[in-house]
Amino acid sequence: MSFTVYPAIDVRDGRVVRLRQGDYAQETRYDDDPFTLALRHAEQGAQWLHLVDLDAARDGGYRLMPLLRSLSDNTSLHVQTGGGVRSDADVEAILEAGAQRVVIGSLAVREPERVTAWLRMFGPEHLTIALDTRQGDDGEWRLPVHGWTESSARTLFDLAASYADAGLRHLLCTDISRDGMLSGPSLDLYGELCRRFPQLQVQASGGIRDASDVSAARAAGCAGAVLGKSLLDGRLSLADALRC
Repeated sequence: MSFTVYPAIDVRDGRVVRLRQGDYAQETRYDDDPFTLALRHAEQGAQWLHLVDLDAARDGGYRLMPLLRSLSDNTSLHVQTGGGVRSDADVEAILEAGAQRVVIGSLAVREPERVTAWLRMFGPEHLTIALDTRQGDDGEWRLPVHGWTESSARTLFDLAASYADAGLRHLLCTDISRDGMLSGPSLDLYGELCRRFPQLQVQASGGIRDASDVSAARAAGCAGAVLGKSLLDGRLSLADALRC
């Protein structure tokens, strides 16, 4: 199975940032503007980019259309992107602006019927469902919503099964406790997802520190890994990640 490295660019107020465990109050800003950073990733051999509109993720209304069009016109990058996607029109507009896949996060937990309809409408190759999860004291992987402050009644494996049955192909899963922490990926979690749902292309997200973590995610059965803080902080080079 092929394996894809997704350098991540999170944008807030037009700047490249990283949040610690999704907390907007714990933000690190970086010098490069989003387009310059994306161009550097492309020059270093990246084929895909994971682009997130953090302002829209909190407030709604995807705002990165100009950047997305610039990436489409000036690079060969394939882009999966999301943040604040709420309607059919949002999905359609983002795809028309040049994205290959639209990432659906909290809405996929809150309104799975609508998102399942989008799988039929737009096709499974054009959507990535992003399920952010946290393990409870009982060992169950739950799905926090509303800025990770409340938990959905659905569990990760329950909802993943529903989407797999509906034809989902691309699932991005983030262990919230490891997001931005450089503590290593949740390999047991990804291994279980890949065993239960071999039809899904699982993307590991959260905690990846170095090339060995990328290799371990691949060995666990993942089809890709999203790399954020480790690349931005220079702990992991994109070249090393791509060699995995």
